Amino acid sequence: MPLGRSLSMTSLNGLPQCEDEDLPVEDLLLFEISWEVTNKVGGIYTVIQTKAKTTADEWGENYFLIGPYFEQNVKTQVEFSEPPNPAVKKAMDTMKSQGCQVFFGRWLIEGSPYVLLFDIGSAAWNLDKWKGEFWDVSNIGIPFHDREANDAVIFGSLTAWFLKELSCQFDDKPNIIAHFHEWQAGVGLILSRSRKLPVATIFTTHATLLGRYLCAASLDFYNNLDQFDIDKEAGERQIYHRYCMERASVHCAHVFTTVSQITATEAEHMLKKSPDVVTPNGLNIKKFSAMHEFQNLHSMYKARIQEFIRGHFYGHLDFDLDKTLFFFIAGRYEFSNKGADMFLEALSRLNFLLRVHKTDVTVIVFFIMPAKTNNFNVETLKGQAVRKQLWDTAQSVKEKFGRKLYNALLKGEIPDLNKILDRDDISIMKRAIFSTQRHSLPPVTTHNMIDDSNDPILNTIRRIGLFNNHTDRVKVILHPEFLSSTSPLLPLDYEEFVRGCHLGVFPSYYEPWGYTPAECTVMGIPSVTTNLSGFGCFMQEHVADPEAYGIYIVDRRFRSPDESCNQLTHFLYSFCQQNRRQRIIQRNRTERLSDLLDWKYLGRYYMHARHLALSRTFPDKFEMERSAPPKTEGFRYPRPSSVPPSPSASQHSSPHHSEAEDEDEDERYDEDEEAERDRQNIKSPFSIGALPQGKKKQHGEYRN
Repeated sequence: MPLGRSLSMTSLNGLPQCEDEDLPVEDLLLFEISWEVTNKVGGIYTVIQTKAKTTADEWGENYFLIGPYFEQNVKTQVEFSEPPNPAVKKAMDTMKSQGCQVFFGRWLIEGSPYVLLFDIGSAAWNLDKWKGEFWDVSNIGIPFHDREANDAVIFGSLTAWFLKELSCQFDDKPNIIAHFHEWQAGVGLILSRSRKLPVATIFTTHATLLGRYLCAASLDFYNNLDQFDIDKEAGERQIYHRYCMERASVHCAHVFTTVSQITATEAEHMLKKSPDVVTPNGLNIKKFSAMHEFQNLHSMYKARIQEFIRGHFYGHLDFDLDKTLFFFIAGRYEFSNKGADMFLEALSRLNFLLRVHKTDVTVIVFFIMPAKTNNFNVETLKGQAVRKQLWDTAQSVKEKFGRKLYNALLKGEIPDLNKILDRDDISIMKRAIFSTQRHSLPPVTTHNMIDDSNDPILNTIRRIGLFNNHTDRVKVILHPEFLSSTSPLLPLDYEEFVRGCHLGVFPSYYEPWGYTPAECTVMGIPSVTTNLSGFGCFMQEHVADPEAYGIYIVDRRFRSPDESCNQLTHFLYSFCQQNRRQRIIQRNRTERLSDLLDWKYLGRYYMHARHLALSRTFPDKFEMERSAPPKTEGFRYPRPSSVPPSPSASQHSSPHHSEAEDEDEDERYDEDEEAERDRQNIKSPFSIGALPQGKKKQHGEYRN
């Protein structure tokens, strides 16, 4: 049912109440505008794609997404159709008649929302005129060499033009809500407000432009938020015009939202405005939900990763794969922002601890971070070929062995095992063994890097000496390309790969939300995050003991870099000390947290933002009830009463503790009892509301 119908029937807590009975509130239209609609660039694509079903269920046929038209994306993602809404069709026809190409259809994702796509190239001839109009209303000049900013001007001008043609048909009645994501869509918001269109506007920043640049420059960002000369910093990085576009969008919007409390604090200083609502990012849990099959999926995909390891480490496979743990980090190649620098340093320390304690656990760490390459590494390809050859040889010998054994048993004889393999079989096996001999160490990267000597990950690996020696208990593999099921090396999609790993490690310094640990959580894979990521702060707020649920939160805000690195090393080492039973229990708990990240719950923050925008834009038509929810507090997971608790809390004084201790602990663990208690907690009263006042910087924060 569309939102408007519920408004016309009753005034719910926190919902705006329509005071004009003649206003057809069921005809309210919601438009979400983003450069990443059907166009995957970064995490905003995931936000919009996963949220679409929840929003479509709420708004029905009145929900539309607006984005750019790129033929290579549209071919596989959009089913074209005619607009069912006559007002939308008329506005599109008007634009088409003046030379602009506008496409309409359904986005082939869950929820199948309507999409309206503008062909930027078809309207590029208007660029100079529209840049002039934008200058007239905002005094923001766009340099000709910044193609992304120029495209944003064209996209925003087309969006504002469409909203004008649409709103003209409604006789100034408040029928439209427009939600703009990020600065690329902000021009449309600025122009809509300057033209006084009767549109309720919302602007969401998923990360501030300047914040990302400053953190990448290794500045003491969070400890000096109130000290930066914003205009000077933006100018020095040649993004002043982009920064102005973002800041103008924030101040023009009726409602400003951001995705986490940490980004809200950042926006208060970088953009000089506190968000009205914090809208945490969620996931469509059904996509990942495998009930308790997720444990079986872990075993299945772990076996696929082990096959890759057998090939990659051929000739050096002197460790037990059944006692090998797979860690990984994934995301954009932002060495410092994503915490790859701290992760590598922690791995060096972890390697030392595992060697000193003579543990039989081996850790293999994957870095899935796309970089410039020119091809697969020949040695890596050879490893997979050798593995396959050995497998074929083993199958051939096994078949001959089985046939001879079968014939002997049919005759009622016990075969002579010394004769069952002939000389040819022995020769074949010897040749296979000789083919595994290797005079070089297993490569630390699967591809040929274009700028190998200046790559920060490879340079750090050289500095700390993690070269996959047989004495190293920590092995490193850099896979500088997105994962694909069609890859000749590691034929797994990202989701399958994550399910097969044991731990995701994301010690980010700058992470407005953090979808990678969230995706780990809904797939039942423990993860490491930080208190500088939106996800980490969200989990700290809602889970009493995150470590017990497989969420390890590194303190990168109030500790020095060395202390934070030691804390991360401690988390990794304590995880390595867990036995298989403890890891299974922890994965069960981690998977139960997925309800916290479901859009069915988190979608209400966006709902509240829309209601607030309507009441502010049309106060004579809509009003927020005074009892509108004030705080962002709600369901909370207590610390599990059963054991084993978090690894750090249950860490043994010696790595060689007794198995009896584990058995006693396991007896006190009741999976069904814990799951039922968590299901009750998730149903606890949940209230939403505006952003609480940002906390002042605490004395002693470190650049980390």
